Amino acid sequence: MKTLEKTTQSPMARVIEDFWNKDGFLDESMKMEPTINIIDRNGVYKVRVSAPGFKKKDFKVAAEDGSLIISAEKRIEKKEEKENFVRKEFSASSFSRSFRLPENITLGHIKANYKNGLLNITISKTNLDKREVKEIKIR
Repeated sequence: MKTLEKTTQSPMARVIEDFWNKDGFLDESMKMEPTINIIDRNGVYKVRVSAPGFKKKDFKVAAEDGSLIISAEKRIEKKEEKENFVRKEFSASSFSRSFRLPENITLGHIKANYKNGLLNITISKTNLDKREVKEIKIR
């Protein structure tokens, strides 16, 4: 019977293997879709998007054709130059999520802000409890 011997790798071979085994140089946070919570409270829908690492300018929020569309795109470029060595890496990370908006909302009252990795969107509901009543006279 043959015995299996452990192969030893050179440090450079380990770096290259780690590079490719981790899908390149992207870290896991750049490949994941953000978590989203939707809360219905006190006449307002609150949409909370956990998206650390993004900046306010990376986001686009729109209400279109009865849907709320949340998207973001981020590009990173790294360049390292040393004597006899050049390394340039770039990455792009993006996501897009859409949610059907209920009929009882006011489009003019949708607000969004981004702070400390959390995008908060508030959507005011139309007050359906105060329905207008009009008496119609019969002639």
